[in-house]
Amino acid sequence: MRVGYIALFGIAVETGVVMVVYLHEALDRRLKSGAPLRQEDIAAAAIEGAVQRLRPKLMTVCVVLASLVPILWETGVGSDVMKPIAAPLVGGMITSTVHVLILVPVFFALMKERALRHGTLRVSDEQVRTVNQIGCKGRVNSGDQWLSAPVF
Repeated sequence: MRVGYIALFGIAVETGVVMVVYLHEALDRRLKSGAPLRQEDIAAAAIEGAVQRLRPKLMTVCVVLASLVPILWETGVGSDVMKPIAAPLVGGMITSTVHVLILVPVFFALMKERALRHGTLRVSDEQVRTVNQIGCKGRVNSGDQWLSAPVF
């Protein structure tokens, strides 16, 4: 059972970090345009970043569920060992999808709107540090520069 939770936490955290990177990229594009930013622009950037991650996240969830749901129905030899691993992954993948696709962009928008009200909103270098800290492979286009980022 613990193995299932460890795998779930790894997948959920990684997809959450990638979502935040995409949200920052969408917001940074609007900030770099030079036009004054409004709360509606922050919401639109959050939606844009979330939409960019929608298909990859849903593909990941569908593949994981397609591979684990048959394990939950199995009654043969070894099913008593695999069911405690598969059960938390199935439930957790569904809830992490809601978390990553809905809650993360909402909290991101709330935090950035607060920063806009306080006058502290600026182009972020956090995505460069975050992506480099998790040691990802691949490349993501960030406006006029390329950053290392996970490829899913």
